[in-house]
Amino acid sequence: MTFVMLAGILAIIGTLAAAYYFATRPEILRIAVGPANSDDVKLVHALSQGFRSHGYIRLRLVQTDGAAESAQALANGKVDLAIIRGDLDVPKNAQAVATLRKNVAVLWVPPAAKGKGKKAGPKITKIAQLAGRRVGVVGRTPANVNLLKVILQQYGIDPAKVEISQYPASEIAEAIKSQKADAYLAAGPVNSKITTDAITASTHDGGTPTFLAIDTAEAIAQNHPNYEAADIPAGAFGGSPDRPDDAVKTISFAHHIVARKDMSDSTIAAFTRQLFAIRQSVMAEFPLAAKIETPDTDKDAAIPVHPGAAAFVDGEEKTFLDRYGDYIWWGLMGLSAMGSAGAWFAGYLKRDQRNTNSTLRDRLLEMLSAARQSDSTEELDRMQSEADGILRETLQCFEHGAINEGALTAFNIALQQFHNAVADRKALLMSMPHSLQRSGAQLRATAAL
Repeated sequence: MTFVMLAGILAIIGTLAAAYYFATRPEILRIAVGPANSDDVKLVHALSQGFRSHGYIRLRLVQTDGAAESAQALANGKVDLAIIRGDLDVPKNAQAVATLRKNVAVLWVPPAAKGKGKKAGPKITKIAQLAGRRVGVVGRTPANVNLLKVILQQYGIDPAKVEISQYPASEIAEAIKSQKADAYLAAGPVNSKITTDAITASTHDGGTPTFLAIDTAEAIAQNHPNYEAADIPAGAFGGSPDRPDDAVKTISFAHHIVARKDMSDSTIAAFTRQLFAIRQSVMAEFPLAAKIETPDTDKDAAIPVHPGAAAFVDGEEKTFLDRYGDYIWWGLMGLSAMGSAGAWFAGYLKRDQRNTNSTLRDRLLEMLSAARQSDSTEELDRMQSEADGILRETLQCFEHGAINEGALTAFNIALQQFHNAVADRKALLMSMPHSLQRSGAQLRATAAL
């Protein structure tokens, strides 16, 4: 029975140890991000490197063709996390974990080229003048074209009346030089190298680009909750004179890190904690990490926040004991109950031994009385041998737990009294003549009859 109790105790301890191991073992989260060679991919790669030395969350990069494809991968359950654009369709199973960065829309008109022998059209200074013009969009993603259409429609311009062309970042400088468009749109962080390089390419012959302000930014934000009114600060794109030379009104949208809403709260809380723990160290290698912000925890947020991320932001993240305290408590209660039940069962199984030992103790007391009246040393020796057998069985009962120390002490007292009685009776018999011993034995035998 002792082995059964020990096995039960070890089983509970093993269960608790296994629970702790599974709760703290490294967990790999798949994160969808794209396109290839984009700043987002480089940032996630830097984060995955940093995660290896912080906490137990690890990242596995799943590269896609862009934010729309990343969102679809999350919707299909192929990944745990994804980086998506806030102005695209957000999967129904997506919840916000962090704001990766804020992006601004930049619309500008390159200065008219000189010495080309061509008559320049009317100068564009306002968005309303883009009707019938050519607009080049930086990047291959359809999302930037949709962004341009939202702006045009807000100004009452039919996008079909604007010639829209898209150019990869690697080809935009040549497109500007070749005057393939009258105006250009780029979307990205204010300090985006792609946007800055494109604007720098628009500066030639001493001229500077004209930045088109989106004066209706607040109205666009009202009609499209995924956009916000924003300002491009003066000098954001460098150069001399400053580009732009004054703040320019525009609209912004966010790139978000989202998670499937069925992801464990504790897992997402751990991911969020690690993300902001390593952000400072990643900034040295990748300055874009400085743009990472906590998600919007308001109930009316465009993308609802994941409960795990909200717990981290609000300082309500559960510890190991918070998550598993009930299981530990019930485990200890089970251990206590098992011990009590085991002790009762062990006692129940040993009741026969206790009864046997009680019978042996009564027999020893009978022999004690008999020893004081015995007239035969042979009989005393026989009782002495029987007492030795009783002693052996009593000690075995004590070792098996059938009797306690108190019962053993009482038995020792009775045994000692028996030994003393045997010794005294033998001494008396040795001092008596044999004839008297025989007469006494015969007298007791006659009295017994």
